[in-house]
Amino acid sequence: MSIRMSRKLNPSLPNWAAAPVLGALLLGSTALPGLADEALADLVERVSPAVVTVLASEEARPQQMNGQHNPFEGTPFEEFFHQFGGPGGMQPPQSGPRQGLGSGFILDAEGYIVTNNHVVEGADKVTVRLSDDREFTAEVVGTDPLTDLALLRIQAGVDLPAVTLGDSDAIRVGEDVVAVGNPFGLSSTVTTGIVSAKGRNISDGPYAEFIQTDAAINKGNSGGPLFNMEGEVVGVNSAIYSPTGGSVGLGFAVTSNIVEHVIDDLREDGQVDRGWLGVSIQNVGADIAAAMGLDSPNGALVSDVVPDSPADGNLNPGDVIVAFEGKAVKSSSDLPRLVGATKAGSSANVRVIRDGKAQDVTVTIGQHQQSASASGVAPPDPAETPALGLTVAPLTDGMRAQAGVGSDVSGVLVTDIDPNGPAAQAGLRRGDVIQRVGGTDTDSPAALKAALGKEKTDPALVLINRDGNRLFVAVRLA
Repeated sequence: MSIRMSRKLNPSLPNWAAAPVLGALLLGSTALPGLADEALADLVERVSPAVVTVLASEEARPQQMNGQHNPFEGTPFEEFFHQFGGPGGMQPPQSGPRQGLGSGFILDAEGYIVTNNHVVEGADKVTVRLSDDREFTAEVVGTDPLTDLALLRIQAGVDLPAVTLGDSDAIRVGEDVVAVGNPFGLSSTVTTGIVSAKGRNISDGPYAEFIQTDAAINKGNSGGPLFNMEGEVVGVNSAIYSPTGGSVGLGFAVTSNIVEHVIDDLREDGQVDRGWLGVSIQNVGADIAAAMGLDSPNGALVSDVVPDSPADGNLNPGDVIVAFEGKAVKSSSDLPRLVGATKAGSSANVRVIRDGKAQDVTVTIGQHQQSASASGVAPPDPAETPALGLTVAPLTDGMRAQAGVGSDVSGVLVTDIDPNGPAAQAGLRRGDVIQRVGGTDTDSPAALKAALGKEKTDPALVLINRDGNRLFVAVRLA
């Protein structure tokens, strides 16, 4: 493999002057801007042994794909966000197995390792390579696609060097951070930057919160740690914003406080247990705030309550949730994370604005089902449709805004899709609304199954609604 590197230098300056860091060193400077180079070197030397390479291999399977599955497909970020699981990503197999490469870090001496779900998703074998080049076959203890996290374990026979999780809530915008990983397969690569922003919500899942950083992050950094200057992990590098696929100074890491909750659950029983409230919510815009007589456009507006859910009888459509268990709910994206981190069966205090007055409501939190809708708050009743290779759910009022369709649209929402199934090959994706198969309307999962059962044409003509636009697709029935 050849790697081409280029430099854009100012022709009016000596080469060393065009690079501020190198220029400072040649001029005898003993400090980097914002970082003491000695302290940085000590930090890297201390934490690097706990950073590992994760190799995920998958047996060759016949498929028709043009590249790696994009988890942001169907969202506004589809054209810009790229996962970086390895050099060139997971490419469709020609004559051998597929292999992806990412990063990870050892969380304790017993061999538990944190990485991204998309690094190991679909892998038949996962191998972990330590910083001293020893390799071990890893057990996938558990994964959580909703936060793109995975927990691995290796049996090394000895205590391993480990790092600790820091408090991502405590880190401030502007603080220095350090990313360590394996960009493009170059192991133990260190890049530095600052926290550019906090509380970013970039994914199509409601449970992950991201730190934005300008530390250079590229393919292969995925699953690697983002450190504060105390050597604590404050994030797991998961995504980049890039029109080209390379680093442009916009990297995103799942916060360590989310990581801690998810990993503790995965370590306990291999799955994440999340609380469920049973409401559909939306943001409170300035116009809505004015219409409701609110002082500010903050909170999560309840647009619908699921029958027989924890919220049923306790919360009403039109309530504005402004706090959950004493923590402020500034927007609708805050509530799913707070509810999801609450144990099922526990009582939670919910502060709402109802009829212009604040009041506290006590709700017993239910158990979230893994098949929840993309809004993550009010899970629908999903139904698998093997003939198409997808899973659909009823199109509730609370899900229409996410799907980008109006109240006059009826159909079923695609909540999950087999990337190798006939629907995916025809171009369908998560978030699409299936309105009709052939000449039969599909206003429920049962209606969709019935329509497929009596459809005599193959491929079938399927009418979908995508972001408010209707189009026909021809889908071959399995």
